Amino acid sequence: MCGRYTLLSNADEIIEFFRLSREILVLLESRYNIAPTQPVLVIHERDQERQAEQMLWGLIPSWSKDAKPNASLINARSETLGLKPSFRAAFKRRRCIVPASGFYEWQKFNKAKQTFYIQPKSEKLFAFAGLWDEVGEGVRSCAIVTTAANSLMQSFHDRMPVILEEKDFATWLDPTNENVEALTPLLKPFRASEMRASPVSNFVNSARNQGPKCLEPASHEPTLF
Repeated sequence: MCGRYTLLSNADEIIEFFRLSREILVLLESRYNIAPTQPVLVIHERDQERQAEQMLWGLIPSWSKDAKPNASLINARSETLGLKPSFRAAFKRRRCIVPASGFYEWQKFNKAKQTFYIQPKSEKLFAFAGLWDEVGEGVRSCAIVTTAANSLMQSFHDRMPVILEEKDFATWLDPTNENVEALTPLLKPFRASEMRASPVSNFVNSARNQGPKCLEPASHEPTLF
């Protein structure tokens, strides 16, 4: 599952990492608490060029009569992408990547929940596998693909977002590649040995809260196991 995440890299870092044209990158600011239904940065491919734009987080299928982001479709299970009507066409032709710096999960301790910030140990920019769609007068939206949790993420949930390898970006983004069976192996759990989880302030629990305070260390140090 993925319900909150961050994007802290500046425009130059994103341009270089994702090999984008400067002319097509939307204006960016650091975001410490990205939540469902908000506009998020998405990268997809058109005419053999990577395009970066803002889309609503919560996929709205092209056949939907309502152009509002669907909070129940912020995530798409990798195992059923080719079966569910909401995701089937997007999986085949409208795949994207969602840049991120880290994401949040919660673990229950007694009667309370502790927030953890999950990120690569390298602290480098990375990308979730995503799907996008368009409805009405150009309203575009997206979902983040999830897979089975690795050994680290099992402490929080049985699902985790698909973090794509950089070498697989081109394959995933290629809209002419409709061989979904060949794409499925990309949707695997990221290596637990290359990730870490750090307890942070519960300030992030409210989607209204933003800023570096979201990543302040927790006042106490809970353990994962």
